[in-house]
Amino acid sequence: MIKISMTQEELKQDFDSARIRHVHFKGKLRTLLYGSSGAEGPTRDPEQCSLGIWVANRLRNGGVYAHLPEACEFDRALRLIHQVANRLMDMYKAGQLEEALAGFPQLQTIADKMTALLQTMEARMRTGA
Repeated sequence: MIKISMTQEELKQDFDSARIRHVHFKGKLRTLLYGSSGAEGPTRDPEQCSLGIWVANRLRNGGVYAHLPEACEFDRALRLIHQVANRLMDMYKAGQLEEALAGFPQLQTIADKMTALLQTMEARMRTGA
């Protein structure tokens, strides 16, 4: 395990940036489902999205938070939320707008779990647990 010393403020800023990336993802998907054009890659592919990049750098392969028990769970949830987003975007593109929008609560449930995991990981890092 790599131990990197971070101040409490740096830790807060890092997790705040993850939360902002998470909110941005949901907003981008909602925008796409309401007909705005834009690059779909970051919404479709967890390796292209800014939160996915954060995860790759911090929760995988010896990243600063990779040792936390929630790291793998968060990574799985990230992949799942992208799968749901892909399904909703495909429905939208197939002309099933109402069905796509009706699927948003499922995505929100996963998003809420991810937010809780971020909070738990941040708390663990603050207390050294």
